[in-house]
Formats: sequence, structure tokens, C-alpha cells
Amino acid sequence: MRSRLSIFTYLRSELLAQSLSQYLSSDRYVLTQIYSQQEFLRKVEQEHQLPDCLILQDDPQLLPLLTQLYQQGTLLPLVIVKISLEVKDSSLILDPNPTSIAANSISEDASLFYQNAAVRISITQLSEIPRYIDRAITLFLELSPRVPFSDPSSMSDDTIEVKTQTFLQEQQHRLAEKLRERLGYLGVYYKRNPQNFFRNLSSEQKHEFLDRLKADYREIVLTYFSKDDRLNQKIDEFVNQAFFCDIAVTQIVEIHMELMDDLSKQLKLEGRSDEILLDYRLTLIDVIAHLCEMYRRSIPRDS
Repeated sequence: MRSRLSIFTYLRSELLAQSLSQYLSSDRYVLTQIYSQQEFLRKVEQEHQLPDCLILQDDPQLLPLLTQLYQQGTLLPLVIVKISLEVKDSSLILDPNPTSIAANSISEDASLFYQNAAVRISITQLSEIPRYIDRAITLFLELSPRVPFSDPSSMSDDTIEVKTQTFLQEQQHRLAEKLRERLGYLGVYYKRNPQNFFRNLSSEQKHEFLDRLKADYREIVLTYFSKDDRLNQKIDEFVNQAFFCDIAVTQIVEIHMELMDDLSKQLKLEGRSDEILLDYRLTLIDVIAHLCEMYRRSIPRDS
């Protein structure tokens, strides 16, 4: 049986919640409806398996709620439903094809994330909610884990950025794996944003990305033959970064050879043999196999 998508809703309007439930079939979704903000935050934070998408009501409580979610590192696909049909602020006028949420509807650091990762709809579009959930998930998966979605100078605490970047990467991989099990979502994971490809980054972004990629690969190598329970996760995260930025396999080989050369020099300085480094060819093969499989799956299948 294919896995169903888990949807959490926080809608203060019971009528809206009832209307929503009839459009989300039980064979495709697991719907959890919550009517208290405190309960919603508790459920999201304590849920062992995080939801795949959030549906929230657009009201005065939305801004502080999204800010709190962002600050605790909870980054998920999001659909925002606006009940009022009258929109006084022209920047928030809804068009027939919902796009990402308006930037000025959320403040501070959270705005830059939800500007790219949320879909806003009106109550009249509720009957098409499955399509908008798909759209929200696509937007979320298109975000690059290594291209900053916030201005580093605006961060009040560097740990928030690190936490959110890491959580985004983990959630993208988890959700992508789940979506692969569903024919209805086959291929959505591979709608990568070319703007985030390595070749399209600025020189500074390329340098920063490669430094992080090399550091992550070094950590994989140094723990490859240990009993690190997170090794597979580290490899998946590394490959996920490379895939979203469209890194060539040859560049991974270059990173490996550069690291082996550095380790060889270090061993020789310590008067030790560097023959042990030959064993780490297995690490390179393992990583390349994972990356090639992701690229293979990204090729559209014949209909």
C-alpha cells in the first residue's frame, strides 16, 4: 500500500475545516485537524513523523505563528487559506493561479522563506486543494538546501540559519523519498530550480558551496568505517546537496582525490603508510552510486 500524505491543519473556522475535509480523500491523505494554536505547535514539535504539508488560515495570528515555526526550524510545505473575499491591499490580491505568498504578508527572516515556499488561495478555490498541496510541495522541494533563502546580515542568531538550513535539507529528502512511492507525485521531486544550479551561482556562492561540500565529504570519509548510525543519513544529505545544485560526478571525484592527497601528506608527516587510503575508494563508489541513481531517476519516464 502506498504511503499517504500527512496533512496538518490549523483552522479557527470549523465550517472551513469541515469543507476542507471533504476534499481530502482518506485513500490519499491522513488529515489531522487542530483548532488551538498551542495544540498545533505542540503536535508539530512532538510529532515523530512530521506532516508533509500544513494548511493554515490567514488571520492576525498567522504572522507570529509562522515566525515561531521558522525560529524552531520547522520548515514544511504550506498552503494559506484566506476566508475574506475582499482584499484591500493590492499586493495581496489573488489571481486564478495562486503563486507564492506575498513578501510583505510575513515579516523578518520567515518572510523570505515563506515567500518562496507557501501558496495562498481563497476559500472559493478550496475544492481544488489537492492541486494546491501539490504546488506547495513542488515549491518546497525546489528550494536549494545550500543557497541561502535569507539575508545573513538580518539573522539575529547564526544558529537559527544553520538549524533551518539543516532542517530544510532533511525534510526535502524525507518528503522526496515518500513522494517517490506515489505515482501521482512521481517526478515532482525532480523539478529543480536552475537558478540554484552550481554553474549559475555567483563566484562567492560557488566558493562557499564547495567548501561546505568538501567539509561534509571529509566527515563521511572519516566516519565511513566506524559504527556511526548517521552515516547513511550523511551520505544521503551530501548527495541531496549535489543533486539540487546539479553537481557533476567528476567534481565529486575531484573532491575525493583532493581529500585523499591531503590525508596522504598528513600520514607521511606522521611517518605512517598511506596504503589505508585505498580502502576509501569504497566511499567514493558508494557516494557516486547514490548520486548516479538520483540523476537516473530524474530522467522523465516514457508515458
